[in-house]
Amino acid sequence: MRKPPHRILVSDFDGTMTRHDFFDLARRDLPTAADHDFWQDYVDGKITHFEALAGIFAAIRTDGPTIDALIDRMELDPGLAGAVARLRAAGWEIVVASAGCRWYIRRLLDKAGVELEVHANPGVFSPETGLVLSLPAGSPYFKRETGIDKSAIVRAALARDPRAVFAGDGRPDLAPSSLVAPGNRFARGWLARHLRQNREEFHPFETWSQIADALLEKPPC
Repeated sequence: MRKPPHRILVSDFDGTMTRHDFFDLARRDLPTAADHDFWQDYVDGKITHFEALAGIFAAIRTDGPTIDALIDRMELDPGLAGAVARLRAAGWEIVVASAGCRWYIRRLLDKAGVELEVHANPGVFSPETGLVLSLPAGSPYFKRETGIDKSAIVRAALARDPRAVFAGDGRPDLAPSSLVAPGNRFARGWLARHLRQNREEFHPFETWSQIADALLEKPPC
């Protein structure tokens, strides 16, 4: 039996594998000790992306059950496990590249019974200190501005698979999405709007399973 070719899909997590970003829900729904808008500071160029998330997350003041309920409201694609299995059977390797926190990513993936390679910022939660992010200084993909350098992960994937695919939704996904062939990028949310406004080619999607369906129906060249 012929072995399927090895292909690589690098995927963002928040807003890509899930419907909602953790930080959006946290800013909107959880009690906070913050007295200003860290995210606006980032948009205005005053602080880094990592500093914005670290500020938002550390200001959370809630208990374990409440934050667990919020994580569930991120709405991980219910078809993720099946989509991952189908892709792997067809020779695809899936790498998660996230500027978010490994703590809630692992909780969602474990609950869904999905084991994936995850590159994200470490974090520890407690009701007293919120979700404390750490820079992944030991990671081969370390970048001070975002913690994890998604572009470096995509470049490593392209070195092994020149037809590697990238999927994302936010501002930190713009640079890595530009590294893959235009027909090999999937986007929703902010990233899709930006690419559309600049008349750049991409595949729109609403759920991560749709990416898997598209790749299996017609693998990119």
